[in-house]
Amino acid sequence: MDLFDKCRNYTTARQAMELGIYPFFHMLETGQDTVVQMDGHRTIMLGSNNYLGLTADPRVKAAAIEAVQVFGSGCSGSRFLNGTLSLHLKLERELAEFLHKESALIFSTGFQSNLGILSAIAGRSDYIISDSMNHASIVDGCRLSFARTLKYQHSDMEDLERLLVRCSDGKHGILVVTDGVFSMEGDIANLPEIVRLARKYGARVMVDDAHALGVLGEAGRGTAEYFGLEDEVDMIMGTFSKTLASLGGYLAASDEVVHFVKHVSRPFIFSASVPPAQVAAASEALRILGEEPWRVRRLNEIAGIMRAGFRKLGIRIHDSGNDIVPIIPVMTDDVVKTVVTAKMMLDAGVYVNPVLPPAVPEESCLLRTSYTATHRNEELEEALGIFGHVFEAMANLREPLPRLSWGRSSGDARE
Repeated sequence: MDLFDKCRNYTTARQAMELGIYPFFHMLETGQDTVVQMDGHRTIMLGSNNYLGLTADPRVKAAAIEAVQVFGSGCSGSRFLNGTLSLHLKLERELAEFLHKESALIFSTGFQSNLGILSAIAGRSDYIISDSMNHASIVDGCRLSFARTLKYQHSDMEDLERLLVRCSDGKHGILVVTDGVFSMEGDIANLPEIVRLARKYGARVMVDDAHALGVLGEAGRGTAEYFGLEDEVDMIMGTFSKTLASLGGYLAASDEVVHFVKHVSRPFIFSASVPPAQVAAASEALRILGEEPWRVRRLNEIAGIMRAGFRKLGIRIHDSGNDIVPIIPVMTDDVVKTVVTAKMMLDAGVYVNPVLPPAVPEESCLLRTSYTATHRNEELEEALGIFGHVFEAMANLREPLPRLSWGRSSGDARE
């Protein structure tokens, strides 16, 4: 058997290409904005995580350019050795202050942040209890940690308590980790109950706020602020690639936790540090978030407008239990219907993210729509009109859709 047999036998994507319904790697010819040039034509962007619209903000771009002029294009080393700039230390202080934590630590990507935090803080004698729908970076961080990982059913607090009872023998450290806002569903974690149970059974709490920073809370500080629990969450992880219009990630926690992680986390120690332009852009975006909280309110308003619009059109969306999170999954169920609908939407001038296995089970495919605080109402109305036309056309299709299987047919989508 040749190692590369699996590559030769992988035909799913090529089959989709031949059918003209391949849904990935579309070419952007402009920067991230509410309207972009994609595959050669004007497209309303409903698939970006540019939540506050800061990737195109001239202040953010100017900060990145200035950083390159002063510090150059890269750091040429690890933070541990020659790669720590004054910019890194400044942003870490700003993040800690904004998030009401003692200290913060910057990682090179958001994915790497979860790998680095979880693998450092939990070891072979510890337990990690994780929501079954947590992000893939949490899943991989748990694997890298060598801790024993247990999963509770999504947002099921009875199941969480059952696992906490099982682990709380006083001999093991316990970490409960959850997404603050779940990236595919738009659900908000039941943080009050998670914190209550964790304290009851002597566990620590970590929240992945990648999709909550700039989205939840009056000041946009995320899930803990939204619930008034900032003093009760032990570790907050987040990214720069969404609200903060850059690339990288962070841990915000106590001084002793950050000090420990920065000295033992292999993904942190053995990676080159975030380039100057990215650090400066994130720092400026954080400053704007602090000074312009209207962006958070507008983003929440847009989420409500679009949910109401989908309901009026009779288009089935995931019930996330809230109307403020700017992630709205449109349910399309099977793989072929999802990719065909996504193509029709793009052809009509709206980009949405088709979500297929292994991100979701094969029978639970969806179109993930997400929004930006700078979307104009006219753009939202235009997009809803296109949704209505496309879904009506799909309902009236007379010819059968082509057959196409994609990824895993069953099992845990986040595994």
